[in-house]
Amino acid sequence: MKTVGVTLVIVLLVSYIILPISYFEKQHQESNLNPQVYFGATFGLNTTAEAKMLIDKMKSFTNLFVVDSFSIDALNETINGTTLTEVCDYATSQGLNIIVYFAYISHQIYPWQAIWVENAKPRYGNKLLGIYFYDEPGGKQIDLGNWSGNSTDISGATQPFENATSYSKAADTYVRGLGSQRSFTDLKTLGIPAFTSDYALQWFDYLAGYNTVLTELGGTNRTMKIQQISLCRGAANVQGKDWGTIVTWNSYNPPYIESGNELLDDLLMAYRAGAKYEVVFNYPISPDGNPYGILTEDQFSAMKSFWSQIHTTQESTFGTEEGEAAFVLPKDYGWGIRNPCDRIWGLWNADNLSLTLWSEKDQLLRTYGLGLDIIYNDTAFNFEEKYSAVYYWNSKGLIINSLPSN
Repeated sequence: MKTVGVTLVIVLLVSYIILPISYFEKQHQESNLNPQVYFGATFGLNTTAEAKMLIDKMKSFTNLFVVDSFSIDALNETINGTTLTEVCDYATSQGLNIIVYFAYISHQIYPWQAIWVENAKPRYGNKLLGIYFYDEPGGKQIDLGNWSGNSTDISGATQPFENATSYSKAADTYVRGLGSQRSFTDLKTLGIPAFTSDYALQWFDYLAGYNTVLTELGGTNRTMKIQQISLCRGAANVQGKDWGTIVTWNSYNPPYIESGNELLDDLLMAYRAGAKYEVVFNYPISPDGNPYGILTEDQFSAMKSFWSQIHTTQESTFGTEEGEAAFVLPKDYGWGIRNPCDRIWGLWNADNLSLTLWSEKDQLLRTYGLGLDIIYNDTAFNFEEKYSAVYYWNSKGLIINSLPSN
């Protein structure tokens, strides 16, 4: 009996030691399968009830809820003082992280906004990932000639792009004008990251002060989607910021957004490219009476599949196609890069260099695909050591510096 007792004690002791080790080893392996990726959709409808319905629909296969509703973010809060808070309270209570959109954070027009943002940090803690304010400043700059979409900013101050007589002056006007907004100052003081989404000039969005840019993946051209990733990831990589993607409109007619299969392909592509944030755009249009907006079961099924794959794959593919090479554009060359004739800073037509850059860029995208970052020749950043190959815009044969891979 003593022998049996001693043996039992030994077995228990070994189990006591081995099981925790096995448990933590399993936890460690699982945590390595999926680095922290924030994945979810925007909410653009109008009521708290609609928000709760969408949260309940998605909470089992997302961990991010982006409140992107003008009715809730700007108007309803002034009526009853609770709508935005109710939505965010419910989302976080269901285990989701939140990002809240404001067209601007106005101390004059909607003074409650500044108060809400100030109170959000202690209320939601790390569940509040950041504030998404302004939308597509770079895109507006290219298409409208001004990042605010108007000749003045929200404070009424003139944006003097008419005085920008060179690309460098336009870049300085953009970065200083956007970056000097009080919204940036307030968020920095509160320690809350600033987000936006954009389809152009992502490099300069980061220079202006954004912590994270969600580069827009829209349309059907896969090469252009890869280019969008290359521009945003390159800017974030060189400047030490975070980046992500947002799948946007496919067309302005039903079904508005890409099919589930296309969506899944884009989500997995961004995951392989190393996107920290992946968002699916939603909008308050309800085809066929769909209560969730433009997202249908087709898109929800793709989102579920993406969530399942990134949490169950035995060997994670996250970041396996990160930038290994860089194409370096001229400093301050604020070109839209959607076609060879795209505008520069929204102020000038394409110049004699544009067609050459377009051809070189296409050649490198064909060679490297997702492995290419597109950046700018800015001496403020030491980028050469980050890449195994660096191709400068003005070098013969493109290659000017090739570094050994680590």
